[in-house]
Amino acid sequence: MSEQTRERGREPAAETGRRVVVVGAGMAGVQTAVALRERGFTGTVTLIGAEPHQPYDRPPLSKAVLLGTAEGSAFDVDFDALGITLRLGVEALGVRPGAHVLDTSEGPVPYDVLVLATGAEPVRLPGADGVPGVHLLRTLDDAERLRPVLARQHDVVVVGAGWIGAEFATAAREAGCAVTVVEAADRPLADALPAGVAAPMAAWYADAGAELRTHARVERVEPGGPGASGRVVLDDGTRLPADAVVVGIGARPATAWLAGSGIELGAHGEVLADAHLRTSASDVHAVGDCASFPSARYGERLLVHHWDNALQGPRTVAADIVGSPGGEDPAPYDPVPYFWSEQFGRFVQYAGHHTAADTTLWRGEPSGPAWTVCWLREGRLVALLAVGRPRDLAQGRRLIQAGTAMDPELLADPARPLKAATAVA
Repeated sequence: MSEQTRERGREPAAETGRRVVVVGAGMAGVQTAVALRERGFTGTVTLIGAEPHQPYDRPPLSKAVLLGTAEGSAFDVDFDALGITLRLGVEALGVRPGAHVLDTSEGPVPYDVLVLATGAEPVRLPGADGVPGVHLLRTLDDAERLRPVLARQHDVVVVGAGWIGAEFATAAREAGCAVTVVEAADRPLADALPAGVAAPMAAWYADAGAELRTHARVERVEPGGPGASGRVVLDDGTRLPADAVVVGIGARPATAWLAGSGIELGAHGEVLADAHLRTSASDVHAVGDCASFPSARYGERLLVHHWDNALQGPRTVAADIVGSPGGEDPAPYDPVPYFWSEQFGRFVQYAGHHTAADTTLWRGEPSGPAWTVCWLREGRLVALLAVGRPRDLAQGRRLIQAGTAMDPELLADPARPLKAATAVA
């Protein structure tokens, strides 16, 4: 990160002549534009989105929109009233930070401050691009293409038992589809949770009538002919009938278009932002799924691909752009990460970051309908996963934020509120 970026003054930047351009019209981009106006920024704000649709929220795509109980999930934002200019169907092609110019499919766009909020893009199944019947689930158009698949109650193969795979499998079973989930690892959510925590979730698939195949890799997808379904061929030779294949094997930051810009990227292709979400380039910020940030709370850099990060980060970006009367920096961005998922009739919530924990405690039995896993480091709660226990999540999130010391014996009692399990000083 450049010293120029780290040390430049934070004078108020609300003068009318300044131009802020936000690239990405998802949650992070929209909330950045709105937050700028809420903080009194009076310059021009332009929001550029690659999709032609009115900016929309993504979580409903794998739920209400997919099942046809909602037609869309457009943000309830009056962009005209806020003086935010929308440029939709415009693709970002590159950035020239030295010239303060964003290159797009519609020509160059000059800026005084640029905000990168391009999110993440799904990882594609090797060899399956262009194969009929193979789907991703990331955009509104993806959800619209999948709705008739569910409506016809097709045989569906889901590749990947992560969060998105489980949510789609849930919706497909609700719609009456026969569902097989193929996972290369030995358990669901292998990249997100430790084995002992994720293992009990495998039973959820069978309970919902879905087949889960672990230790299974896709060798190829064979499209079906007229009147015949296609097949997914596994590396052991197994052939699974599939009218549709839905790929949910992860996502990566949508930053390939930044090649040659000089903006520093990390090992996963994410923009490396500092504690105020500034990038290595002067007057360029990054927020949401496309950026990582240093967490003093957890002592490492975090790359968080979840809705709440895209909601909270824009406030820091807006505060940094607008500045303060005294010129001091705003508070560093160091949230307690949070996300939630609805799968197989269960409400699953997670807060914190568990990788550096030294103790794991269970509240309740994982075979039951409601339980919580707590992770502690040096006696303090650093993360928890709550299944059907939203009160644990709400209280635990505050305890993580405060860095409160906990009593392990009290914490392990599921009948005791989390807030009543703190250690006695």
